[in-house]
Amino acid sequence: MPLILTETRDAIGTIVMNHVQKRNALSDALIEEITLALDRFREDNIRAAVLRAPVGVKVWSAGHDVSELPDRGRDPLGWSDSLRVLVRAIQEFPAPVIALIEGGVWGGACEVAIACDVLVATPEATFAITPAKLGVPYNLGGVLTLMNMIPLPVLKEMLFTAQPIPTAQALNLGIINYIKPAEEIEAFVYDLAAHMVVNSPLSIAVMKEELRLLSGAHAITPDLFERMQGLRRVVYDSHDYQEGLDAFREKRKPRFDGR
Repeated sequence: MPLILTETRDAIGTIVMNHVQKRNALSDALIEEITLALDRFREDNIRAAVLRAPVGVKVWSAGHDVSELPDRGRDPLGWSDSLRVLVRAIQEFPAPVIALIEGGVWGGACEVAIACDVLVATPEATFAITPAKLGVPYNLGGVLTLMNMIPLPVLKEMLFTAQPIPTAQALNLGIINYIKPAEEIEAFVYDLAAHMVVNSPLSIAVMKEELRLLSGAHAITPDLFERMQGLRRVVYDSHDYQEGLDAFREKRKPRFDGR
């Protein structure tokens, strides 16, 4: 079974994450397929893209494929990590990317969804950011992506508790654009995309890039950057990080002791 399914129609491209056996965990292989599809869409002058899972799934994506995270001593979410590559590919894609969301959005999948330009979800969808459950230090670029979309007190709660927030709360906070019932969401999303593709693709591409650059324009000193990287090193060199990975692989609850 292919990891993704793609379709193009009327200048709208669709990517369906299709690795349902692993709850669309963001493995290197799945991410490569998505980024290659976006490259093809770019070459074909697609004017809007839709990123979705198959109809009726319980989990839109389970986030980073934990089985692919390295053991302690190495940064699990560096610049070249596949998840970071996917987020940048979505943000730098010249046309709007719409996330059509059914089911749970977990861990790194939250960042992938938030990297999209418009988010439409069913009432049953939930959003959870879960690195604390695994003892993983979140990437600085990822934190910035989340901070640009989620109010800081809410983001802190999501990071510290690793508990999901419902769609209604996400809508009230401006994290998503619309809530639509499962039987209506597809028609709504493609109607929204149809309103986009009739507009100037050059104008949209420039405005999207302006928004991306301005939203990321947070200057920090080299000392501050190195301090934050040093804090992350403490985590991915730690016993807790290895314990989180071991517990996941052994299908048990982790026993964190803060070292």
